[in-house]
Parts: sequence; C-alpha cells; structure tokens
Amino acid sequence: MSESPETTQVMGASDIDRALTRISHEIVEAQRGTDSLIVLGIPRRGVPLASRLAERLQSVDPDFDADARSGALDVTMYRDDLRSRAARTPEPTQLPQTGIDAATVILVDDVLYSGRTVRAALDALSDLGRPRSVRLAVLVDRGHRQLPIRADHVGKNLPTARDERVQVRLHGVDGVSRADEAVVIER
Repeated sequence: MSESPETTQVMGASDIDRALTRISHEIVEAQRGTDSLIVLGIPRRGVPLASRLAERLQSVDPDFDADARSGALDVTMYRDDLRSRAARTPEPTQLPQTGIDAATVILVDDVLYSGRTVRAALDALSDLGRPRSVRLAVLVDRGHRQLPIRADHVGKNLPTARDERVQVRLHGVDGVSRADEAVVIER
C-alpha cells in the first residue's frame, strides 16, 4: 500500500495573479519604464507566466507591446543534467523580431531551486545575442541554490526542505482551470 504525499497549498489563483501584478510594477520601476524590455519564459510553466507578465506590463505601460516583446527560451540542450534525467523534447525558442541584442531581457520561470535551469538559460541567451542586461523573475524562490544565482523579482519566497517538492499548477499546462491554479508543497 503506497501513501500519497501530503500537500499544502501555499498560493491560489488570486495569489498568483497578485504576485504577477506586483512583479510587473517592480520591473517598470526598476527599469524606469519598458524601453528595450524583452520578456522570455522558460518552458514549461515559465512561458505562460511570461505571457501574463507581459500583459500586465502592457497595462502598466501602454507603450509596451506584449505580443511583440515577449517569447520563449528553451534551455533543454543547455542543461548539465541531460544524461541523468528523462529525455524531454525541446520546445521552440521564440524571440521577438527585434532580437535580444542591447535589450534588457526578463527571464521568467515558475520555481527557482538549484539555479541550474537559469544557468542553462544564460548559456542559451549568449548563443542568441548580447543583451544589455538579464534579470530574473520567478513565481516562487524555494532556496537551496547550488549556483550563485538569485532572482531580481520574486512572487513568493518559500523556505522548503530539500525532500519537499514545490509544484506550480497552471491553466493551459497542467489541465486545471484558471480558478484552480495553485502552488503546492508536497511532503
């Protein structure tokens, strides 16, 4: 008889929405606007989060075109754990037509843990161009970094044990409705 893991919800749909709204305002304030700003999501859950963040940036600054200045950055082939993890099909990298040269790139991911995904994203970016700067926005920072990487914009700092798992459940990725989106900790 197997036991199901104990889960605790730490963020609901409204919490996720509020976090993205707050992060969008932080970005505009830190950048003093949205000139030369590009938003790139890291698949899987970083892509819909980046899209929502870009929409919120557009609502804060109408000069920001969410469709033209957002995209996706697949890091699959840049990961350092390709041999030790199950194979995953790479997803398309979609950059804005303007590219990333001389832009401020906001990388978006769901959970920051070891920092290895972000390191892979930085490697992928360097193959695609030379941004002026790169900033990191994450929905959840759970700690336990293995690399010296930190997020510039965090929805929620969530201290966790190493044996716990943080799951982000999003509409369009995880088969939940928008109202049932959540961040949960599994023990």
